[in-house]
Amino acid sequence: MSTETLNQQIPAGTWSVDPVHSAIHFAVTHNDIATFRSGFAEYAATLTGGEQPQLVGTVEAASIEIDEPQLKGHLMSPEFFDTERYPQLKFSSTELSVEDDGTVRIEGELELRGESRRVQATGRFGQIGADLGGNERVGLSLETAIDRRDFGMNFQAELPKGGNVLEYEIAINVELELVAQGS
Repeated sequence: MSTETLNQQIPAGTWSVDPVHSAIHFAVTHNDIATFRSGFAEYAATLTGGEQPQLVGTVEAASIEIDEPQLKGHLMSPEFFDTERYPQLKFSSTELSVEDDGTVRIEGELELRGESRRVQATGRFGQIGADLGGNERVGLSLETAIDRRDFGMNFQAELPKGGNVLEYEIAINVELELVAQGS
């Protein structure tokens, strides 16, 4: 019996994100006890399949989904995303592999606030097949975590009884449903 693992391939071609069926979210521990979650409303992603698959994407930083105007303004300020100077978050993969069971491993460059860092993510890939309109679709689900200080997001405040108001580690979750271009 062979123990060799074969890699599943992302089908050849170019796949574009369907924003109606996709989401980009983040989560951070707030006040040492709760998890604050939010996401972005405007983003684009393209997956190129075949022998050397690649995922590239952008997020419009000002599209952060926060209903409270003061908090949204703070997150768009130079203490966090600095959206006036850096309107987009960018990602470009350098390595992307899919195992037979659909497990994905991806590495690439993430750019926030003009700072680029290598990040790694894991997740799942699946061929969805054709949708009700006959368009070929694939799904890609990824998760990773970053230290926001690596991207110049150093804001911090100490709580009255000790501890930080905001954790430095940010969890990122990307759920993409992609449609074959030309479908």
